[in-house]
Amino acid sequence: MQQKTLTKRTLTSSSCSHINTAFTGFGKVFKALILLSVATISCTAYTQTKTLSETQAQGKVLAFERAKGNCLACHVMEEGELPGNAGPPLVMMKVRFPEKSVLKQQIWDATIRNPKTIMPPFGRHGILTEKEIDAVVDYVYSL
Repeated sequence: MQQKTLTKRTLTSSSCSHINTAFTGFGKVFKALILLSVATISCTAYTQTKTLSETQAQGKVLAFERAKGNCLACHVMEEGELPGNAGPPLVMMKVRFPEKSVLKQQIWDATIRNPKTIMPPFGRHGILTEKEIDAVVDYVYSL
């Protein structure tokens, strides 16, 4: 029977460089996950305290309703469940659309700004009435 000899080896920082590199990469991912968690918690706290006007509340109903606005089919939206990803997330809308009228035009007929868009022209095709579009714009502009 052969006997194996075990030797004690002291690891130096240079002999563990591949381990340090792996943990450094993991550390960056871990930090990103922590930041994302904090941001999600912050957003959740914000959405719980947000109050909507009557028009904004009507717009939210229309935006979430499958037979009407159905914004969630393509966009990530605050409090939306099972959102799509074909369109950009509807966040920071006042920054993206400083003029509310430009947002309304985008919802009325997105083909004006981008003829190849897949976004339906809600106003031009009569999917939403002008009053309904105004309500959706008020809601989306609050995001």
